[in-house]
Amino acid sequence: MITAFNWLAENWMEVVGTLSALLYLYLSIRENIWLWPVGFVTSFFYMLIFFQSRLYADMGLQVYYLWVSVYGWFHWMGRRQSTKPETQLVTRCLSPRGWLTYLAMVLGGSIVLYFILRAVPLWLGLPPSELPLGDAFTTAGGIVATWMLARKILENWLFWVVVNAVSLGMYLYKDLHITAGLFVVYTLMAVVGYYRWKQNLKQTQ
Repeated sequence: MITAFNWLAENWMEVVGTLSALLYLYLSIRENIWLWPVGFVTSFFYMLIFFQSRLYADMGLQVYYLWVSVYGWFHWMGRRQSTKPETQLVTRCLSPRGWLTYLAMVLGGSIVLYFILRAVPLWLGLPPSELPLGDAFTTAGGIVATWMLARKILENWLFWVVVNAVSLGMYLYKDLHITAGLFVVYTLMAVVGYYRWKQNLKQTQ
């Protein structure tokens, strides 16, 4: 019992972040607008966790998530009903040009963030990022995928499948086992989210 309390005292932020992240994922798949406030809480805790783990790009990504959570809330609110805040946005799919645009954004963002991660920590006197390439890719991919989610683009889930799978490997390497377990669920549920959104889109059409 004492050991369990000690473990919880040492890892409470990761536990809270994981639980709120699971709720965020559930609400995302359900297309429920309350995903955004829950996402705000999740990002706050993981911002602290990634700073401690020297995953600086992922830490910066959480700051971006904080902003997108506010943006997503108001964008999804749309012309909501007076008694029930349901989003009025319609899910849409990417065109071939849209695919090229978003993939180019991920690639370009990854390159820029990689060089930033190699230089900025040294300038600030911080320990270097241990996984600059993976950190850069997951951050760029997360930025793009979250923006797609906020715009309610179906293929955001496919981007998340790749980003979450790479993140899973990184967190295992960093011994963030709770978070790694979370990203196993994230990766699987991104597939579920894609097919659920696709089915809902067909029904609305």
